[in-house]
Amino acid sequence: MSAAPPRQARRRPRRGSLERPVSGRTYRGTWLLVALPLLLAAFTVTRPAPLSKPELPAAFDTQGARELARDLANTYPDRFPGTAGAAEAAAWFVDQLTPYGFQTRTDKFEATIAGRGRLPFENLVAVAPGRSDSTIVIAAHRDNSGVSTGANDNASGTAALIELARSYANPAGASSAPSSSRRVSPTHTIVFLSTDGGLLGGIGAQHFLEHSPLARDVVAVINLDAIAGPGRARLEFAGDEPRSPSITLVATAAARILEQANLPPQRPSALRQLLDLAFPFSFYEQAPFVGHGVSAVTITSAGDRPPLSFGDTPRQLHVGRMGQIGRSAQQLLASLDAGLELATGTASYVYLGARVIRGWAIEFVLVAALLPFLAAAVDLFALTRRRRIPLGAAVRSFRTRLGFWIWLAVAFELVGLLGFWPHAAARPPAPQTSAGTDWPALGLIVLAGLAVSGWLVSRERLLPKREATTEEELAGHTVALLALGIAGLLVVAVNPFALVFVLPSLHAWLWLPHLRGRPLLSRLAALMLGFAGVALLVGEFATRFALGLDAPWYLAQLVAIGWVPVPLLAIAVVWAAASAQLAALSAGRYAPYPSASERPPLGPIRRTLRRTVLGIRRPRPAQLRPASEESPAALQG
Repeated sequence: MSAAPPRQARRRPRRGSLERPVSGRTYRGTWLLVALPLLLAAFTVTRPAPLSKPELPAAFDTQGARELARDLANTYPDRFPGTAGAAEAAAWFVDQLTPYGFQTRTDKFEATIAGRGRLPFENLVAVAPGRSDSTIVIAAHRDNSGVSTGANDNASGTAALIELARSYANPAGASSAPSSSRRVSPTHTIVFLSTDGGLLGGIGAQHFLEHSPLARDVVAVINLDAIAGPGRARLEFAGDEPRSPSITLVATAAARILEQANLPPQRPSALRQLLDLAFPFSFYEQAPFVGHGVSAVTITSAGDRPPLSFGDTPRQLHVGRMGQIGRSAQQLLASLDAGLELATGTASYVYLGARVIRGWAIEFVLVAALLPFLAAAVDLFALTRRRRIPLGAAVRSFRTRLGFWIWLAVAFELVGLLGFWPHAAARPPAPQTSAGTDWPALGLIVLAGLAVSGWLVSRERLLPKREATTEEELAGHTVALLALGIAGLLVVAVNPFALVFVLPSLHAWLWLPHLRGRPLLSRLAALMLGFAGVALLVGEFATRFALGLDAPWYLAQLVAIGWVPVPLLAIAVVWAAASAQLAALSAGRYAPYPSASERPPLGPIRRTLRRTVLGIRRPRPAQLRPASEESPAALQG
């Protein structure tokens, strides 16, 4: 019995062939260029030094702050903007500072809030003049959600603001004050700002920046928010723009908290700081200041999201924590007053433990990580040119998909113009309100109808009518990958930090041409891996900000109110069209754009309208009856 012939091993496709078109050598070689930015970034790591500790010890009156917080929470439990309690709480704040010689200024204004309509707001400003016009702001929002008394969020911060103001009381009005012996004469002008609408996206802080004459001299801000909770002291410093406050300010705040609490403050992890630069967002009121180039930091005992209102009563106040943060804020203010010039301005950086890495170095690394993809994609394009593979049909297929996604973006805006999406100021809506999480069902139905109509028009020339050849599929991959490269370069021009959301798709989808002959699951797995960046963004809102399954709706709400810049939306449309083309290729449903001889005489819009009209005008067929039931006259006829 003769032995079976040996089984021949499967030969690996040759480099540069249609089965192996992407040059792995070019891709790997370009990664060597990333070593230089990484080395450079390593040399930028530094340990920031805080400002000097004040000579005088902290004299913050913890018991007095506790009584103020309890009085505000119990007397005015509903301080939601526009209510009677909000107006009475504003008068209460003025009354607390009047005995100390402060002439509190009132700034009334209106703003549109998502899901709430047009509401009145009222900022209160008290000033302790200094020898310099450079201004330090101590801020705390006064409003609450009205669900509970808001003792921690934010009667505690308001009470601490009043206690800090008392130490800078006007000498003429503070002679009888118990704390007059501890009165401080500041070097810089100190502004005590009680904002309204803090829980509604920092409306009051934004208005102060844009309209107050005091805002032009502000160089540093300390914001106090929910400082009497059970958690450790925490620093929040994300801005509305990809910026960070002065490293010296953050380091000084951390040092003063460590001295008073014997524990370093918490802050977002390095990854979350990077995401805050990639997608600038924060619920706290330091964000608009940092976005405007003013160094600002929030001290809180809560997490990345302000605490829930339920159970926020005076009984739940942690007086010890309130005292720690109050003393820390007082010492931080004294340090800034003595060395303010060293803690001004904004930059971008990420904390790595006790050290920081500069933002420009991180941008350099992210841009360098884009280069291997660009080199391989351009090499793939050159391969198609050498093999004379036409790209025109693939470009037109991509154009059709791009047109659909543009139509979807336009439809989203049209539905908003019809009044289905709430119109509001471009500030983060409060997640506990229905506007941030619940969307009108009718609006979604209208949007879905417009999306389906756009797809019915575009699908006519995207449906496969025959099996695509290897050359046609390679052309489809090449065009989609080149579009992704263009999207990546546009991201670099808008916000290089946002590359963290784009790079996973670039490097995962680059190898889809090599998986053409692999099983469907392998191709789909590589395709899904490219959506890691989008999943990271949605997961961040779902977990970090406790939005859960409402995270996609909340992100859509940010788009609807104009929080997301238009250039980023345009980049997202290009990215979505490229991902749709690659998805069709991975699923085996790709069809190159039909030539003129393959297309029907009518265009897709006219053909769809014609079918609709004919369907309406076509008469219904008469029901047939058995021959035995026919009348004799009919049979004879």
